[in-house]
Amino acid sequence: MTTPEPRVLVTHWVHLEVLDLLYQHCEVVGNPTRETWSRERVQEAARDCDAMIAFMPDAVDDAFLSECPRLKIVAAALKGSDNFDIEACTRRGVWFSRVPDLLTVPTAELALALMLGVARKLLAGDDHIRSGGFNGWRPALYGTGLQGSTLGLIGLGAVGRAVAERAAAFGMRILYLDPASPPAEWPMPAAMQPAGMEELLARADFVLPLVHLNAQTRYMFNADTIARMKRGAYLVNVGRGSVVDEAAVAASLAAGHLAGYAADVFEMEDWALESRPRAIHPALLADRARTFFTPHIGSAVEQVRREIALEAAENVLDVFAGRRPRGAMNQIV
Repeated sequence: MTTPEPRVLVTHWVHLEVLDLLYQHCEVVGNPTRETWSRERVQEAARDCDAMIAFMPDAVDDAFLSECPRLKIVAAALKGSDNFDIEACTRRGVWFSRVPDLLTVPTAELALALMLGVARKLLAGDDHIRSGGFNGWRPALYGTGLQGSTLGLIGLGAVGRAVAERAAAFGMRILYLDPASPPAEWPMPAAMQPAGMEELLARADFVLPLVHLNAQTRYMFNADTIARMKRGAYLVNVGRGSVVDEAAVAASLAAGHLAGYAADVFEMEDWALESRPRAIHPALLADRARTFFTPHIGSAVEQVRREIALEAAENVLDVFAGRRPRGAMNQIV
């Protein structure tokens, strides 16, 4: 009797090279569109699958896994894991893997782009050009430059270090706060120095929280934290949306305390949090003069996204071959 091929669910569109790799070893059930399937549709598709390649909009918990008895691995094509219950995966004998490194450089690049975008008033400048009112240079839209400004980095993991290297090249001073020491082999830019939270908030012209989302870091930047930031500073979020309280940001912008807010991630995206808002705060969307947003494109570089999905597929094939997946975050006995 011929052993049936294992089945893999790919919940979002991926490059053809990824599908070609999987087709050599298994049957593929895929979402061919650029849109996100509902949780119910993903659940239904996953019921008869042996593996699932998951993406940022997916959320896997114990209730989800209980409906998918064949699953051997949830291979996440991403770095953060807060939408996935890894302990539930372990209890049910399901590997959970991620792709830890490929997103680092693109995310750091976007962080600098957001800093420049909000501080140099690029959106307002673009609006002015497109309105038809531009007749040549005027003494207007003066912003804040990066050279000579102070960056406050909270978290000095891979992305934090990549941001620091690029910010130093722009001539920024860098304060950092991290419970772990930077790796000894990392050549720390000379412009960097450690700081406590109060000093960092009081001195930094730009603040980037680059921390994992958990119970301790949710709303790390709330009304109280933002009030302790330097007046006229900019807050930039490329990590997880719910590290920042968007309502508190909107209030601070309206009061003139924060000079600007830029983000690539938003509270509504943290699907594992039932109490999350279902939309971006309307006051933030309305404030085009002091905000600058991108639609979660931190890793949206063509070759990088191809490599991320390929690595997630390799994690699946590792399990099918009886190996520990290279990006495993748990251990299955």
